[in-house]
Amino acid sequence: MSVDVLERPDTVTEDERVFVMLTVAGQACGVPVATVRDILGEQAITRIPLAPPEIAGSLNLRGRIVTAVDLRRRLNLAPSPDGHKPMSVVAEHGGELYALLVDQVSEVMSLKAEDFEPNPPTLDPVWAIYSTGIYRLEDRLLVVLDVSKVLDLSGEG
Repeated sequence: MSVDVLERPDTVTEDERVFVMLTVAGQACGVPVATVRDILGEQAITRIPLAPPEIAGSLNLRGRIVTAVDLRRRLNLAPSPDGHKPMSVVAEHGGELYALLVDQVSEVMSLKAEDFEPNPPTLDPVWAIYSTGIYRLEDRLLVVLDVSKVLDLSGEG
């Protein structure tokens, strides 16, 4: 089941960046909308024997096999509460499709490029490894994820 509730803002200027907003372990994150291919609700995931722990398994997206990456495990965070149904943010990396399993996908947001900041020294190192920087929103900190680093499963980010 594909979720089409997220729409790109109609007017985006050169000095704006557009992100798919998601939540992982209570942390607000942004993924550049240009890297997102699909947003999926709960999916049947088939476990892959001998795969690393951050690989939740694989899923079928319109006949294409997609590797599902548990973002909580990838970031060394606590597992999801029992009964939680993750959503999938599908992105392409190295010519392959990957589904990032996240707690929630909320909206598409356009933010001013000038408000983007490098990672502050107080940002948890677990997040800093996979982040390109942050935005300070009214009520929370938005960590911008580097999808290439998150999906580089060959080493340590």
